[in-house]
Amino acid sequence: MKLEEAIQQKKFEHEWHKATINIIYTSSWLTGKIKKNLKKHQLTLQQYNVLRILRGQHPEPITTSVIRERMLDKMSDASRIVDRLAKKDLVVRSTCPTDKRLVDILISEKGLNLLSRIDLEKEQMEFLLNNLTEEEAQTLNNLL
Repeated sequence: MKLEEAIQQKKFEHEWHKATINIIYTSSWLTGKIKKNLKKHQLTLQQYNVLRILRGQHPEPITTSVIRERMLDKMSDASRIVDRLAKKDLVVRSTCPTDKRLVDILISEKGLNLLSRIDLEKEQMEFLLNNLTEEEAQTLNNLL
């Protein structure tokens, strides 16, 4: 479906304006699909992002301030997200041995297992962009 049909708008100021609207629309569409998949696991997109960050850091712990810096959504409250993940036993918090004022966060085995299951589903979700060749996907990445 063309953007014009999807948002029922026939004219744009210029191609740059249309491209901007297209990116926003596509982001919203893709986010909606991903959220729907994560809902099965009782995870928000921000919680998933934190788990991905922690898995990438694993087995080393990191602090919430580092998590916040690395999050896709910079407006998220990393501390609150970590609290919710800890209640689900998906992360483990401990006092930083070198600075007692800081709390180290580490993904738990349960969190790693959950991400593994989501990864399998994510492979199935990649159909969202499967109409692109790898070269086209690389070009899109370079443009973005």
